[in-house]
Amino acid sequence: MRRGWRMKDSIAFVCVVVTVCSLMVVILSMLRLPEVSIRRNSAIREKFNDDRVGKFGEMMLEMLPPDLAFTVFIPSEEAFQRDLRLQLNRSLAAEQMNDTYAVLSRVLGFSAVPRALYSQTTPFEREVCFDSLSGLELCIWKASDGAIMVNRVRSTRMDIRKGQIVVHIMDGVIMDFEFEQSFRVDNDGEEEEH
Repeated sequence: MRRGWRMKDSIAFVCVVVTVCSLMVVILSMLRLPEVSIRRNSAIREKFNDDRVGKFGEMMLEMLPPDLAFTVFIPSEEAFQRDLRLQLNRSLAAEQMNDTYAVLSRVLGFSAVPRALYSQTTPFEREVCFDSLSGLELCIWKASDGAIMVNRVRSTRMDIRKGQIVVHIMDGVIMDFEFEQSFRVDNDGEEEEH
């Protein structure tokens, strides 16, 4: 009868030791964790203020991680207004902000390539094709005047850098046919229903 009692005491002792050791490991590991800032990536992501990119371009670039290599073909402010009917005052109003972000994120998917492409490395008058983030095939070449062409859209400014991201400003919007159809205007000059 004494033997059974010792067996129970040793099992209880081992359980208590394991529990105490586990609690000590958890407490010590919690004390050694680094303090995390609550501010939204402020240490990592600096504000990209460049007049050449424009406000809508800045909003698109803020959606990408700055430490990974991307090439983004951002429409010019005129192209945003002409092709997508996005206007700074109206599109950035509180009631339109969600719609604006939806359009910009869709355009970003069509116009971003997950690699750095510079104008110097783009071949003259020979197409090089890459898939964008959304899967749209982007065919890129350099015209004889040195401008980059992407799916027949001409660049106006090239090789703007933001960390690992290379930005080319385009005189149009790179998008697929279905998305383009949602922004078409009827012959009467009225917008189609989306």
